[in-house]
Amino acid sequence: MSEGFTYRDAGVDIDEGERFVKLISPLVKRTFRPEVLTGIGSFGALFGLDTTRYKEPVLVSGTDGVGTKLKVAFASGVHDTIGIDLVAMCVNDILTSGAEPLFFLDYFATGKLSPEAAVKVVEGIAKGCELAGCSLVGGETAEMPGFYHDGEYDLSGFAVGVVDRSEIIDGSTVNDGDMLIGVASNGLHSNGYSLARKVFFDKEGMKPDTFVEDFGHTLGEELLRPTTIYVRPVLDMLQKGIKIKAMAHITGGGITGNLPRVLPPGLGARVDENAWPKQPVFELLARLGNVPLAEMRRTFNMGIGYVLVSAPENTDKILEYLRKNDYDCYIIGNLLKATEGVRYESA
Repeated sequence: MSEGFTYRDAGVDIDEGERFVKLISPLVKRTFRPEVLTGIGSFGALFGLDTTRYKEPVLVSGTDGVGTKLKVAFASGVHDTIGIDLVAMCVNDILTSGAEPLFFLDYFATGKLSPEAAVKVVEGIAKGCELAGCSLVGGETAEMPGFYHDGEYDLSGFAVGVVDRSEIIDGSTVNDGDMLIGVASNGLHSNGYSLARKVFFDKEGMKPDTFVEDFGHTLGEELLRPTTIYVRPVLDMLQKGIKIKAMAHITGGGITGNLPRVLPPGLGARVDENAWPKQPVFELLARLGNVPLAEMRRTFNMGIGYVLVSAPENTDKILEYLRKNDYDCYIIGNLLKATEGVRYESA
């Protein structure tokens, strides 16, 4: 009589999954805020919201992934920064409401679990949570044989934050003449990688280890630069009473698609593209791919990862505070009455 099949025979190794949990436990615990009430391994994560800090607390949630930037990580064999991207894409989104990120959960799915590579991913997630000041309270690791190619995985992230109802930032107070402050991105961040890969890898035949003179380092190093997390300086400014009227996280859609999301009807934006330095990656992409400028603007952040809208009298305070905290920032334009959308000015 032949032996029966096991789960391992079907491609799922429970022992490796348990070893993975043990490996990541110290990384996860390092992110715990005092409000975390459960350890690793619970069916649900408990978080005790400190309601004494808020008159009327409102929870703000967001979810995202990192798209085909994962393909660059697979090709490079570099997995320790992609988790920072995952956290950044979620916490920067909920920050636009003025919310403080409280906790984060991740979903990691793969065909066959490689604990070593997966640990590197979680290292990045934990690092991102530390940068954002939130706790990595849980997640799910799914091993699905035959669903993903060998050595590949997918990621999703989920962030929850809190803001007092009276302090919610929703763009309702913006006016004609308010200033736009752009905070620099760290390259492409996590958007437009399908186009970037098409140009660099498919059209030009470049590899992750190709040295690019324009960058001063390899293509893989450039494409895997992690998304900037803007949480700490923005929250610090708000807590110090520095007024910010609206904020936009510049992701897929660029400034063109994201800035109008936080503006009321009847207001548009004038953006001066000469107001900030051009990053080589965007110029090289446009040149090698012969990508039209309008397409570049609505696909990539073009060097600006976050935009704050401020009354003119508060602009200098915001610029000073951001620069003091090592964030490059620029006045990139202003709001216009009765002109919806984004109007660009460039040489």
